[in-house]
Amino acid sequence: MTQNLQYFLIPFMDWRIMLLLWGGVFAGIWVGAIPGLSGTMAVSLLISFTFSWEINDALAVMCGTFVGAVYGGAITAILLNIPGAPAAIATGMEGYPLAQKGEAGKAIGLCTTVSLFAGFVGVAALAAAAPIIARFALKFSPRDFFLLAVMGILLIGSIGGGDPIKGIMSGTVGILISMIGMDPSTGELRYTFGSLNLMAGISFVTAMIGLFGVSEALTQFRTSGAKSPKQNLTKVIPDWPTFKKYLPLAVRSSLLGVFIGALPGTGGDVAALLAYDQAKRTTRNPETPFGHGAYEGLVAPETANKGAIGGAFIPMLTLGIPGDAITAIIIGALFIHGLRPGPMLMIETPHLFWMIVSMLIIANVALFVLGLLSVRPFAKIIEIPKSIIMPIIIILSVIGTYAIQNSVVDVFYMTGFGVLGYFMRLYGYATGPMVLGLILGPMLDSNYRRTMQIAEDRLFPFVSGFFTSPLSFFLTASIVFMLFSQTKLYRKWRGIE
Repeated sequence: MTQNLQYFLIPFMDWRIMLLLWGGVFAGIWVGAIPGLSGTMAVSLLISFTFSWEINDALAVMCGTFVGAVYGGAITAILLNIPGAPAAIATGMEGYPLAQKGEAGKAIGLCTTVSLFAGFVGVAALAAAAPIIARFALKFSPRDFFLLAVMGILLIGSIGGGDPIKGIMSGTVGILISMIGMDPSTGELRYTFGSLNLMAGISFVTAMIGLFGVSEALTQFRTSGAKSPKQNLTKVIPDWPTFKKYLPLAVRSSLLGVFIGALPGTGGDVAALLAYDQAKRTTRNPETPFGHGAYEGLVAPETANKGAIGGAFIPMLTLGIPGDAITAIIIGALFIHGLRPGPMLMIETPHLFWMIVSMLIIANVALFVLGLLSVRPFAKIIEIPKSIIMPIIIILSVIGTYAIQNSVVDVFYMTGFGVLGYFMRLYGYATGPMVLGLILGPMLDSNYRRTMQIAEDRLFPFVSGFFTSPLSFFLTASIVFMLFSQTKLYRKWRGIE
């Protein structure tokens, strides 16, 4: 125990590691805020830069960038209704209406504060329960991942705005678009119409930049003469009564984020959307209706995606299985430096585990400080005339899209999705469900295929699994509850409407 404490304290006593962590968080915030320049891209680029570094220094800058990038996506989501990352889609649904009311500073300040709390929850779970949670995550079969994807699909009607039917239609189109390209099981081409450019499919990041970034810019051009709202920046840090009010929701969403983050291949994107839906279903009589600036809709996704950071490290460090795309890249960095993540990591190199724990703590503190210091300059962005800011948004969208795969074709796709998103907004169709369909479509497809391939009962592969797997039964019961919670009887009983 004493030796583990010494390992834990190393980053606190090394000024170089401390500087790299703070620098990584700062860079991650700005990278995450720019559409297209995701944390995954930033960390992957860092591998080539840190190839000759010591492993401690390399991990410090990667962990800092990871934490900062997840937070940065919420900045543009709140200010401009353009999520910098998929995990911030739900944040923009409530944050942007708040910015239009002049409360962008308060919204960003609340997100920053609850992010610190959720980050600590994720780190505590990593330090205290990593082996237990990792073993439980391994019990998820392809059938369970399919059911989890179904739970995500059910969110489409919830986040579709005022008309659930339009939300479901938008999400269905997103699922169909996600099927474009080569079939992962058979290698057959689907919906390519003979085009070689469509063989690899369409990146959901490309679609997201077009549907949110370009379509928002086109929409704002229609009202370019309108005066931007003046932001109230007198009270940025939430007081204790405000924080206490949202604390139960923050705890629930953080723990949900840890759990979802620990599931291989899910991450903060799914966690944020599930937490938003959970908050929307369980919040009684919110001061502001969801979709119009409900602070509960900010707290839930932001705490979930920060809790998912600690959760994603759990299977990576204990089993050698990445929790999301960024931890998959970090696994590659560990291999490059001669280390092998997995069950033996904590035995052969325990100092690495405890140093990562302390690095994540420092990164979350740096995020809190740098986030609060950035509130005022960030909030001033929304006061810039639209005739100036919107062309810049389009230029950044083009640069970010091209940087994904260095492909001009992706820029054309992004432009097409931008025009599509503009007309969707014009006729009352939410763009969020389409992106959600794009994200969950491959997860739904691949896990359904795997379930059918390994099922003993070919006629009723899912029904038979309910009686042999408690986990499948629990997920199915959760889906049934989600469907029931949409009924007027349940919502009236809970006092939600």
